[in-house]
Amino acid sequence: MWNNLPCDLLAHIFSFLPPDSLACAKSTCRNWHECPDYLQLPESGQWWGRRNPAWFMAVPNRNRVSICYAQNPVNSRCYILSLDFIPTHIRPVSPIGGLILFRPISTTALQLAVCNPFTRQIRHLPTLNVARTNPAVGTIDELPSISIPGSQFQYRVYVVGGMSDAPSGGATYEPTIEMYDSRTDSWAIIGSVPIEYAVRLTVWTPNESVFCNGTLYWMTSARAYSVMGFEIATGKWKELSVPLADRLEFAALVRRNGKLTVLGGKCGGDAYVWELGEGEVWGVVEKVPFELGMKFLGGKGCWDNTRCVGNDGMVCLYKDLGSGMLGWREVDNGGGRWDWFWIDGGCFTIRGHQLQNLQIKGLLLYPNLSRSGLFSSSLNRLCNLG
Repeated sequence: MWNNLPCDLLAHIFSFLPPDSLACAKSTCRNWHECPDYLQLPESGQWWGRRNPAWFMAVPNRNRVSICYAQNPVNSRCYILSLDFIPTHIRPVSPIGGLILFRPISTTALQLAVCNPFTRQIRHLPTLNVARTNPAVGTIDELPSISIPGSQFQYRVYVVGGMSDAPSGGATYEPTIEMYDSRTDSWAIIGSVPIEYAVRLTVWTPNESVFCNGTLYWMTSARAYSVMGFEIATGKWKELSVPLADRLEFAALVRRNGKLTVLGGKCGGDAYVWELGEGEVWGVVEKVPFELGMKFLGGKGCWDNTRCVGNDGMVCLYKDLGSGMLGWREVDNGGGRWDWFWIDGGCFTIRGHQLQNLQIKGLLLYPNLSRSGLFSSSLNRLCNLG
C-alpha cells in the first residue's frame, strides 16, 4: 500500500515526523528519499519542521574542530553534525528560517554566508559595499505561503555601524546601513545611523537582533543596558530604556508571542521577564522560579556569563555545553500558558559519553532536510573564505 501512495500524500504524512525520524524514513528507499522534497518549501521548515519544537544548536566558540551539536527537545537526543563542508572556521550570527547565518573567523572585515548544517549546503553572500569590522547584524525572514502558488523563502540581512577606513587614513565609525536582499542577491546602502548609535552598536552589541512589529532591535550594554531600534518602513532610529538597566548582570532580547521581550537577572538570583506594551512601556509578565534559578546558577546567585536564545514558542537560558539549561516554553498550543523546565546538562551525550564543557553560541533552529535550489542557482557562490 505504501508503495502506491501518491508522492504528495506521502510527503504530507512525512510532514508530521520530527527531523531525525524523517531522516530514517528517507533512508528506506529511493521513493521515500525523494518524496519529502515534493512540497519544495525547503528553507522555512514551515511544512514539517514547525510542527515540532525548534532544536537547540550549539556551536563551540572559537570552533577549531568543525562540528556543532544538535539536540532534539522531544526525545533529548543529541547529534554531532560535521561542518567540514565549510572551508574555514566560523562564528554563527543568527538563524534564518532553517538556515544559519555565519561569518568566518579568519577575516577581519565582515563577510557573511548561510548554510544548512543538515544538508551540508552553503552559500557565500556577496561582498558588502563598505568594508567594515564588528558591525551589528540584523535579519528578517519571510516564509513562503502554501496558499500562494510559487511563493518562495526570502530573507534580508541588515548591517549597521562597524569600523571602516577613514578618508584621511586610520579608522572611523561607519554611519551607514547596508541591506542584503536574497531576491536580488545584492547589497545596497539604504540609510544612515546617528554616529552615537553607530558607536554603541559597534562596541556594545554582542547578540543577534530581534525583529518585531516592523522594527529591528538590538540590545546594547554600554554602562547600563538599553535597546536600539530601527524602523524598517521609515528608516528612523529610536532608543528604549531597559527595566533595572543599571542593576542587571545580564539582559537579552527575544520575541515571544509576537511581542518584544526582555529577560534579565540581577545579583542575588532574581530574574524577570518584561514585555513591551502600549506606549512602549515595559511590564513584568514572569519571574524565573527561584529554585530553578539557583540550580542554573549553581547556588552562586550571579547571572554573569548567562546567554539567552528564544523564538515565539520557546526561550532557553544557557552558559556552556555540558551545563544545565533553563527553558521556558508554551505548553497549551496557543492558550497562553508558559512553563519553566530544567534541561539537564547530561542530555548532551553521544552514545553514553558526556560531552565536554565548551563555551558555545546557542541557536534555536527548525531543522530542514530538503536540499534547496537556493544553494545551486546561477547566482550561487561557493564559499571561498579561507
